[in-house]
Amino acid sequence: MTRSVYVTGVARGDGRQVVELGVMELLTRQVDRVGVYRPLVHDTPDRMVELLRSRYRLVQDPATVYGMGYEEAAALQAEQGQEALTARLVEGYLRVARDYETVLILGSDFAGTNLPAELGVNARLANECGASVVAVIGGRDQSAESVVAEVRNAHHAYTNLGCDVIAMVANRVGQGVAAEAAGALRATLDVPVYVLPEEPTLSAPTVSQIVDTLGARVLLGDEAGLARDALDFVIGGAMLPTFLPALTPGCVVVTPGDRADLIVGAMAAHSAGAPPIAGVLLTLDEKPPPHVLALAARLAPGTPVLAVPTLTFPTATELFTLDGKLGAGTPRKAETALGVFETHVDTAELTGRLSVARSERVTPMMFEHALIERARADRRRIVLPEGTEERILRAAEVLLRRGVCDLTLLGEPDAIRKKAGDLGISLDHESVQMIDPQTSPLRERFAERYARLRAHRGVSYELAYDVVADVSYFGTLMVEQGLADGMVSGAVHSTAATIRPAFEIIKTRPGAAIVSSVFFMCLADKVLVYGDCAVNPDPDAEQLADIAVQAAGTAARFGVEPRVAMLSYSTGTSGTGADVDKVRAATGLVRERRPDLMVEGPIQYDAAVSPSVAATKLPDSEVAGRATVLVFPDLNTGNNTYKAVQRSAGAVAVGPVLQGLRKPVNDLSRGALVQDIVNTVAITAIQAQGGDGDRPDAGGDGQERTEGGAA
Repeated sequence: MTRSVYVTGVARGDGRQVVELGVMELLTRQVDRVGVYRPLVHDTPDRMVELLRSRYRLVQDPATVYGMGYEEAAALQAEQGQEALTARLVEGYLRVARDYETVLILGSDFAGTNLPAELGVNARLANECGASVVAVIGGRDQSAESVVAEVRNAHHAYTNLGCDVIAMVANRVGQGVAAEAAGALRATLDVPVYVLPEEPTLSAPTVSQIVDTLGARVLLGDEAGLARDALDFVIGGAMLPTFLPALTPGCVVVTPGDRADLIVGAMAAHSAGAPPIAGVLLTLDEKPPPHVLALAARLAPGTPVLAVPTLTFPTATELFTLDGKLGAGTPRKAETALGVFETHVDTAELTGRLSVARSERVTPMMFEHALIERARADRRRIVLPEGTEERILRAAEVLLRRGVCDLTLLGEPDAIRKKAGDLGISLDHESVQMIDPQTSPLRERFAERYARLRAHRGVSYELAYDVVADVSYFGTLMVEQGLADGMVSGAVHSTAATIRPAFEIIKTRPGAAIVSSVFFMCLADKVLVYGDCAVNPDPDAEQLADIAVQAAGTAARFGVEPRVAMLSYSTGTSGTGADVDKVRAATGLVRERRPDLMVEGPIQYDAAVSPSVAATKLPDSEVAGRATVLVFPDLNTGNNTYKAVQRSAGAVAVGPVLQGLRKPVNDLSRGALVQDIVNTVAITAIQAQGGDGDRPDAGGDGQERTEGGAA
């Protein structure tokens, strides 16, 4: 039977989209196929539905998502009554429920709906669909006492109408009253109550939204600039010396178009990061001369300059009524919303109350969810040497908003802040640290340490002092010295530049013969582990066995039951030759070292993963046809295979994840996307939580390696 969850409210303006997004996140962590149903809709496509479709890669037919429009519903209710309306809307739900394990139902929005007794309509639908209810109450600009009263009244209203209320959420509650309201509510209701504080960046409109609402012309600005949040509006009318101190971070400057001094002054302030602004909005239909716009563009590339024909005062009046909106076009707001939800909701408790059975299949999204969840559970500090790289900064924003880990960004702090400001990213966060290796007091300490470590190679203090200024070496020494728990690099550096310092400084952990790598290959319905696809060009039998044992441990660490296939061009005893003999010998070594592991080899790829082929070639094998860890005989085979599967099968490849180091350092592909970086940082944080190397204060006589690898 399909399990459904109905997210509803009692009035408009409750910011319910944050809760809808959060509940969808919880459902997709547990269930492979989640459907969405919006019984009543203003316009299609609906903004929230499109966000869910894009973020959670929903393949549901859009025609099944919506019940009917509000006008049609009001007319039907007036002509044929409540029963007819309910029957029609439930029919729409059943069309979705037939095809999905779980359905998220998005209740009406109480905004110009023209439906009598709208709360009752939502309650009746929830009951008829057999859905549990999560009710949301808006607490903006209310006292703690008022929030408590509103939540209690809403709870009584829905329970008195027979609803199965599993949680109440007070949203957009003022920062100063949230804790008081939460304490009072926990003592008064018999269901969990979560209080979500007001988050300014969620209620702030984007510059793009300002363009759409005012019909503004875009004189300057790129896509990243238009995606910035307008956190404040500063009306520019004073002379420049008086105007500049009034600027606030993330503000939009509103000024007549003939005030070239304020335009240039605001852009210069942004360029200096004092403070970074969201953009400039020019009124009175005045366009600055071309040379002024050219100067503004050079001062702050990408920063939007907009123009409207209206006067300053009515323009400002309209701006102050704008409210931020979640949608497919605002992915950064979605990350912020999830961060707020996950910080203030007991997600384990709510997941339990949702009572959805976890799917046996593990989809790429479920695997990614699990990474974020595990990293958040025991936060670590990860150092990112490429602090001014755009993808790194965008990933850092996601990691910080979701509370995944603490971060250290390497690079000149002003350059990092300027780049972040140009991207509309705020790094004013207690979890962010910025260090310039060139000027840091740590440079001398690290030079002494590196010179000691490399004395056998003739490295002097003077040479070490130059070497440790390199961001990769500096970041690696931070990890080795316990000032960070792990490092992720490689977005703009080669694999060798990222992992050579780790070989020299961190070295292999006791019991590991070599450093190797794996990729988590997230297919449509399962996760496989491929190794080694990035580090060791041609491992011998001993090294291949070590790769297999390490890969099995990594798989188990991340929730993949290890069934190890030692791959070759031959299966069983059907072939001979040096390459097959190497794999056969490695398989024997794995069995000697880890008799508890399920391992098969030599075995061909098809026999390893296809039950039908396995039934013919190795019918008695406990691994054949069910392999989850696939160990390739050499780098050429492994690297090409993972890329072929990634591109041809649409698999999500997470990695390379390095294994065998005393402390975690991981490499990125130079083509890594923002989500790839987020996943790799989460994996690194999980490795740092324990069991994958020594803790920061541990010793060890690890081995040193200098091999190259594949990008």
